[in-house]
Amino acid sequence: MTREREPEELIPAAPLVGGMTAAEIVGAPVSPVRAFLQGRGSSTFADKSFGGLMLLCALSIFAIVIFIASILVLRSRPTLHQFGFKFFIRSDWDPVSGSFGAFPFIFGTVATSLLALLIAVPLAIGVAIFITEMCPKALRGPISFLTELLAAIPSVVYGLWAIVVLVPIIRDLLGPWLEKYLGWTGLFAEPNFGIGLLPAGIILAIMILPIISSISRDVMKAVPIAQREAALALGATRWEMIRIGVLRNARIGIVGAVILGLGRALGETMAVAMVIGNRAEIPHSLFAPANTLASVIANEFSEATDDMYVSALIEIGLALFLVTIVVNAIARLLVWAVTRGNPARAA
Repeated sequence: MTREREPEELIPAAPLVGGMTAAEIVGAPVSPVRAFLQGRGSSTFADKSFGGLMLLCALSIFAIVIFIASILVLRSRPTLHQFGFKFFIRSDWDPVSGSFGAFPFIFGTVATSLLALLIAVPLAIGVAIFITEMCPKALRGPISFLTELLAAIPSVVYGLWAIVVLVPIIRDLLGPWLEKYLGWTGLFAEPNFGIGLLPAGIILAIMILPIISSISRDVMKAVPIAQREAALALGATRWEMIRIGVLRNARIGIVGAVILGLGRALGETMAVAMVIGNRAEIPHSLFAPANTLASVIANEFSEATDDMYVSALIEIGLALFLVTIVVNAIARLLVWAVTRGNPARAA
């Protein structure tokens, strides 16, 4: 018959954490924190309530987006019914006669955005490469801070700076030089008054540069260090290492950063409206005044006097809303394809 063990025999006497035995730990006084947790009762209701509240906060984002889209669709029904899809390919914009077409604004939006990308992408990628791969540690922080500071400047400040500084430069210095040496291309043939597609594209390039640069920098940091070391071990120069080991692996994420910058350029309003000239015509040169989808809404919505006029502007807003969502979704997907959701390593 097996002898029944005493309680002391069930507890090992070997010293554990801090030199205390299990028997000493069992007999130790209960801490105030443990006493509170043991005495507060069941927390199931509180946990479920907190989880439900967080789920409600997450679902509210979907509700807000659906609500905005539905209101835009309902308020633009008059022009959707009268013009249909032709609204986006018509060039006539005459609120007096009730004839509306958004093609000049679509053209102006695409032209200014592509011009901004043409200027900003090389600069942004160059800044990202320098900060990530070449910059001394003493300068890395200040340069990164100043680059990201550009994204915090309000749009109206950029517009004021463009009117005071950029427009006179284009009218008196840059414009005549471009017309003299590149006028044969036809892009600089119009009379140059300092406002038009060119200053709008330049100011947009400055505004989207920090977005493209910061995201490209994070994507480059996500490239494993083994890629760099392998290229250098095989005898590659620093430029070859960056081109083969970094840029090639980060190209999808860089494209995502560019598309994200494009989404910002497509929706920019105030700075563009202050320098683009606001003319409802298809421009034939970079010096010609034009209009964008966002600027026409900002400039003319307060002047809309009838329902059809308001509906046309709201339909332009609906098109801009949908395009911005699609562009940002594609950009996020491309960036995730490189980083896979992993945070970049510390600089």
